[in-house]
Amino acid sequence: MSDEIEPRQLAPAHLPEEMPADGGPGGGSTSLPPRPPGAPSPDDLQAVFDVPVKVQAVLGRSRMDIGDLMRLKPGMVVELDRRVGEPVDIFVNNRLIARGEVVLIDATLGITLTEIVRKEG
Repeated sequence: MSDEIEPRQLAPAHLPEEMPADGGPGGGSTSLPPRPPGAPSPDDLQAVFDVPVKVQAVLGRSRMDIGDLMRLKPGMVVELDRRVGEPVDIFVNNRLIARGEVVLIDATLGITLTEIVRKEG
């Protein structure tokens, strides 16, 4: 059995499952906006679809002495630097790329992305 978890595609809770044929209020098209000139198409990226990446969802962090770490036992609580309801940081290959919320899907924990972090520069 593999340790890999298959990602699921979930619609954000705040978006309707289907948009009206007229594109919703104000009319318009339901098609995606045009790509900027020079932007890669999905076909151009096909070669990297199978490249493995390390994805981490960080609930919070804590600092402790090694002695305290060695005394940890099952059931003990480690206090983190985040509060309940604060966003979870999502890292890809040790680079912050998004923030999200923890969700429970069929007794499995998951993350709903709420914000994409863009590198300024």
